[in-house]
Amino acid sequence: MKISIERGTLLKAVSQAQSVVERRNTIPILANVLIEAEGNTVSFRATDLDIEVIDRAPAQVERAGATTVSATMLHEIVRKLPDGALVNLTEDAAAGRLTVMAGRSNFSLTTLPREDFPVMASSEYAASFTAKAKMLRRLFDKAKFAISTEETRYYLNGVYMHVATGEDGPVLRCVATDGHRLARIDAPLPEGAQGMAGVIVPRKTVGELRKLLDDDDADIAVSVSETKVRFATPNITMTSKVIDGTFPDYTRVIPQANAKRLEVDATEFAKAVDRVATVSSERSRAVKLSMEDDRLVLSVNAPDSGAAEEELAVAYGDEKLEIGFNAKYLLEIASQVDRENAVFLFNSSGDPTLMREGNDASAVYVVMPMRV
Repeated sequence: MKISIERGTLLKAVSQAQSVVERRNTIPILANVLIEAEGNTVSFRATDLDIEVIDRAPAQVERAGATTVSATMLHEIVRKLPDGALVNLTEDAAAGRLTVMAGRSNFSLTTLPREDFPVMASSEYAASFTAKAKMLRRLFDKAKFAISTEETRYYLNGVYMHVATGEDGPVLRCVATDGHRLARIDAPLPEGAQGMAGVIVPRKTVGELRKLLDDDDADIAVSVSETKVRFATPNITMTSKVIDGTFPDYTRVIPQANAKRLEVDATEFAKAVDRVATVSSERSRAVKLSMEDDRLVLSVNAPDSGAAEEELAVAYGDEKLEIGFNAKYLLEIASQVDRENAVFLFNSSGDPTLMREGNDASAVYVVMPMRV
């Protein structure tokens, strides 16, 4: 194999691939990226056996071929090469080496045979549809903060993507919860997604997927089976196993009868929570909200470090209410609001609280209160 490729193009392709590779590998081949050159394209394939990413890039291919080389090492080398450099990759199969040349820099890396590289088995996808990157980014970005990190409840370690019925008919919905807070985000159902099986997209996949979704106008081809999900652009294909488990019935924890309504400027609210939480003990980080007559008082009382209080002008006309929350959860939920105002709906100091962005019901958040 012998190819020439522009440094910027190579860096983009290799960085996408190497981020999938696990840092600690007991199987040496999994630390490598599979480079395949043919025609005028070179592809870079990396896997951790749960996710597989293939990134294609244009290149001058003098001699077609394939080899595998350390993904992290190649990425580091390319990252340190000067901008605009033309990089030459030449494989010496007999010596088991790949030469990387750019200008006066010359590197010789050990390779492993391509035959040893595991390729993820293709799946029969039951549903395929196309969605704009902007739509998918909103669905996953707004839900992912609520993904559980508790390994024992493995079925909560991802975002549940499924078809549901929203206020105006069928929607594509993403839900994540860790038992303390929940995010439910809806988008119009794309054509072709009607028969899609609900799948739990793992946390790592959600993180890697974000890199495919930067271009608002890009069309993402999504394919779903009961065991795998695939997201593809013309240049990048990401295939992932889904979590083998049943996502709980989240509709039961979304309160329907919360009548006490608080409307507050989302940015001001987040800043105020952040300020008063400065004195709270790291362990509980409890913030008390006291509401009465269009006034909201945020307070923290930490016996070992001090106390803090801040008042905000809000829209609240119901009976006086005092309720406590984990400051971190409040901040994360408030940071999801794209609109000016956040609307909180309360029932009592012991019941789950609902939050949404203005009157928009397509993004709904639930947070459990704390005793303060």
